[in-house]
Amino acid sequence: VRDFELLMVLQAHSNAVSSVRFSADGCKIVSASYDRTIRIWDAASGKQLQTFRGIFTARFSPDGTIRLWDINTGNEVMKLKNDSNEIWDVNFSPGGKYVVSGLQDNTVRLWDVQSGIEIKLLLGHSKAVLSTQFSSDGKMIVSSSSDKTINLWNVESGERLKQFKGHSNDVTSVKFSPDDKFIISCSLDNTIRIWNIETGREWKILIEHSNHVNDVKYFPDGRAIIMELELGKRIQILEVHSQSVRSVDVSQNGNTIASGSDDCKIRIWG
Repeated sequence: VRDFELLMVLQAHSNAVSSVRFSADGCKIVSASYDRTIRIWDAASGKQLQTFRGIFTARFSPDGTIRLWDINTGNEVMKLKNDSNEIWDVNFSPGGKYVVSGLQDNTVRLWDVQSGIEIKLLLGHSKAVLSTQFSSDGKMIVSSSSDKTINLWNVESGERLKQFKGHSNDVTSVKFSPDDKFIISCSLDNTIRIWNIETGREWKILIEHSNHVNDVKYFPDGRAIIMELELGKRIQILEVHSQSVRSVDVSQNGNTIASGSDDCKIRIWG
């Protein structure tokens, strides 16, 4: 595994950077901040392309709405509204046909993007749903909750397929492995755990942190740790941010890393 070096630092946000994500083609980066803006960047040059204002963060909606934006025009194209309270997480399906959201009211909700209609309500958590994600084939959804559990859902039927238990505190983030054979989760119990979907059992536990782990790619001790899933070992520690690293993403080809921090900066590694 090659070493990553710092390529550039992007600085425009005036408050902590809460989320960074690459576009599917790796050409753009979207960042969200507590300064209530979302910014679109060119991944190669670092040039800022778009700014969306009045938004708290890309993954949290205190007014119970999900807003969809066209990044080419900067225009809001749709608003998905529900009568529940806070939305904690939002993600698109692989083809962009659906949106899944995790809510404070313990529910997972599935939306049709074209019509803006809520099409499924998934019930199975007993506390707020903090994280959601579609599998790469779009057939499954995984969700994690403050109830310390992880649920696996069938998208078509809405049936809960499996529940994973083992964390001793809120499960703050959950992701599928690229081959959809494993689920990786992190928790306020300071651990990252890897689960085998076929067996429904915990496959490996990674204890790398001296503080709460709020995202699979966010570590409050200020380190961005890139891990080898097969071995469960750290590949490299990137230590440049002066404050906590809130979000890290890796481009689809695995050649570039973006990290966002409480120091208001985004760092690009390659």
